Amino acid sequence: MLNILWVIMIAGGIFFAAFHGTMGQITESFISSSTEAVNLCIFMLGVIGVWNGMMEIAVKSGLMKKIAKTMYPFIHWLFPDIPPRHKANEYIAANMAANILGLGWAATPAGLKAMQELQKLEEGGGRASDMMCAFLVLNISSLQLVPINMIAYRSQYGSVNPAAVVLPAICATMISTIAGIAFIKMMEITRYNGKKYNRKNKKKRRWIQ
Repeated sequence: MLNILWVIMIAGGIFFAAFHGTMGQITESFISSSTEAVNLCIFMLGVIGVWNGMMEIAVKSGLMKKIAKTMYPFIHWLFPDIPPRHKANEYIAANMAANILGLGWAATPAGLKAMQELQKLEEGGGRASDMMCAFLVLNISSLQLVPINMIAYRSQYGSVNPAAVVLPAICATMISTIAGIAFIKMMEITRYNGKKYNRKNKKKRRWIQ
């Protein structure tokens, strides 16, 4: 579906440019965008590589286990199906801590590792499990106490007070986090009631037979 959407957007842009006689600008934007995309990939490769290394150091030193142990009650409440000593707990804890501190580049490697560990718990491979979907919702709506990336962007583009966004960001991300957790719990209750209903009907069918 996403591929079809991209094709429609690109074809629509080319048709619009041809109709208005601005095909030259389209060609220039193709070249400049390609250059920017390659530069961004190289930049991300370096940054994510560094944070992946830091993450491995944290794992080997036992820091990840300490963070996971501290945050385990909250993680278990959100993800009750994850076993207590599973590695997914460590990576989820690291991802949440990095997001709260506004370290988006550090949160990405931990999030990818957490997804890999959650995938191992999924019996039917090839699809996103309920835990993976819940983690994605929580990751997108995460609370941020210090939006470092936003402050850096505001400073880069000449903001008089780059840190003025801190309080609004805390309020906005707090609301989004509460909404995300509420959605996760609502879906969890819905799934539980659905399974309970299916088991009840299954017993009835067996009794009738």
